[in-house]
Amino acid sequence: HPESSMSTQAAGPLSDTDLSGENPHGHSHTPSHFRTLLIGCIGVVYGDIGTSPLYAFREAAHHIAKDGVGTGEILGILSLILWSLVLVVTIKYVVFLLRVDNRGEGGILALMALTQRNIGRHMGIVFFAGVAGAALFFGDGAITPAISVLSAVEGAELITPAFSKFVLPISMAIIIGLFSVQQHGTANVSKFFGPITIVWFLALGGGGLSWIIKAPIVLNAINPYYAFTFLFSHGFMSFVVLGSVFLAVTGAEALYSDLGHFGRKPIQVAWLYFVFPCLALNYLGQGALLMTLPATIENPFFLLFPEWALIPMVI
Repeated sequence: HPESSMSTQAAGPLSDTDLSGENPHGHSHTPSHFRTLLIGCIGVVYGDIGTSPLYAFREAAHHIAKDGVGTGEILGILSLILWSLVLVVTIKYVVFLLRVDNRGEGGILALMALTQRNIGRHMGIVFFAGVAGAALFFGDGAITPAISVLSAVEGAELITPAFSKFVLPISMAIIIGLFSVQQHGTANVSKFFGPITIVWFLALGGGGLSWIIKAPIVLNAINPYYAFTFLFSHGFMSFVVLGSVFLAVTGAEALYSDLGHFGRKPIQVAWLYFVFPCLALNYLGQGALLMTLPATIENPFFLLFPEWALIPMVI
C-alpha cells in the first residue's frame, strides 16, 4: 500500500537484492531494471506523501479562515509548504540521509545500528533514541493511513451529500483491505500501486497547473520571503499553522526506510524529476484556486478539478 512506510521496513519475504538489485556498494542497474524500480518506488515510497495534498493546505488555511484568508496569507502558507518539501525531503533525505545507509539498508533501526558501530560509546543514549524514533515511526504508520483514506473518501461528499454517512465505513473497509494485501511483500504492492500512483501524480500536477495559469501571482510563493513574513506576522498562530504545514511532509521517512528495497538512485530520480514537481504544482494550484474562489476553502483539493473529473479523482 502507498502508506507502507512502516511495513516495508519489516516486509520479511524480500531482501535488499529482491527489488533494488543493489549490493551494499551500490552497483548500477540495467536500464530496464531501473525503470521497474522507478515505477515501483513511486507506488510504495511516495504513496504517503502523495496523499498529503488532500488535506495539508486545507488544514493550514482553516486555522486563519475565520477572518478570511488574504493573498499574502495564502502565499505565506504555500511558501512554508514548498520550503518544507525542499528542506525536509530534498535536502535532508534525498541529498544527505539516503547516503547514510547500513550496508544498503535504511530505516531508523539501521541508522541506530550504524551509529552504535561508529561512536563506540554512549550506547544507551543511542539505543533509547532509536527506540523512541521507532515508536514515533510506528505511530506515524498507524495514523497517516487513516488521515489519508478519510480525506480521500470525504471527496465523495462533493458528489452527493448522501455519501456523508458512508465515509467512515468505506474508509475502514479500504484500510482493512489494504493492510491485508501489503503483508504479501513489497514487490507485489509496487507492481500494483506503481502505475496507479504515477497516474495520480500526473493528475495532481495537471489539476494544479490549470489554476496556476489563471492566477500566476501564486508563483510568488516560491520566494521564501513570504514564509518568513507569515511566521513573524501571525504570532503564536504561525506555529499552529506550521503544525498543519508539516502534514505536507508526512511519509518522507519512507524514502529512507525503503532504501534497501529500491536503492538510492531510483528514489532520488523519482523525487527530483517527477514527484516533487507534481506536488509543487498541486499545492500552488490550490492556492491559486483559493485566491480566485475563496469559498473553495472547504475542500480546495477536489474543487481543483472540473465536475466530470471529480468521481475519477475520488476513486
